[in-house]
Amino acid sequence: MSSPVPRILFENGDILAVDKPEGIVSIPGAASAGLPELLHGVVMGKLWPVHRLDKDVSGVIVFARNAEAHRRLNKEFDERAVKKTYLALTHGVIDKNRGLINKPIREFGSGRMGVDPERGKPSATEFKVMERFEAFTLVKVFPATGRRHQIRVHLYSIGHPVVGDTKYGDKSAQKMFPRLMLHALAIDFSLPSGEPISVEAPVPASFEEVLAGIRTCGRR
Repeated sequence: MSSPVPRILFENGDILAVDKPEGIVSIPGAASAGLPELLHGVVMGKLWPVHRLDKDVSGVIVFARNAEAHRRLNKEFDERAVKKTYLALTHGVIDKNRGLINKPIREFGSGRMGVDPERGKPSATEFKVMERFEAFTLVKVFPATGRRHQIRVHLYSIGHPVVGDTKYGDKSAQKMFPRLMLHALAIDFSLPSGEPISVEAPVPASFEEVLAGIRTCGRR
């Protein structure tokens, strides 16, 4: 069964922003097609990646459409001038309404990342609680840096792994959920023209269905 063509959220001559479904890789690999292949025939020309989302994460992702836009966007990301907002459902009840997780991260092998105060790279993630349930918490997350698996690792490190995350949680418990409950909700940056823009990806039905099931069990 072929994957659906991702929805285009914004496009002009310099930028393409699309709504990536979960289960699709951002960049093509040997074993699977990536977003550029799925967009072939719908979007003309080469797409230049400037960031990526994990395969099981849904939401907004941005590509440059020419070398100059690619250079400018890379500079924005390098200078941390891009604001990213995610929505995550975590295990457990987070007591603080807001928090900052400031823990260095490095790769430990086999694609797994982890906190390492001595050898890790500086990594910072802010969060804001949106809703609490009996055994879960819905949060908005704002990563200040862009390490691989950063949000997943940081939330796991404080005892609140993302629901459905078999890499950083109890695999037997996580397999009860149909998807990783992490969604790239919005991204704010400047176009090559200098004009600021905010692009948002609606919360997908697959995410809302899990939330609806949890809400039936009651809020705190």
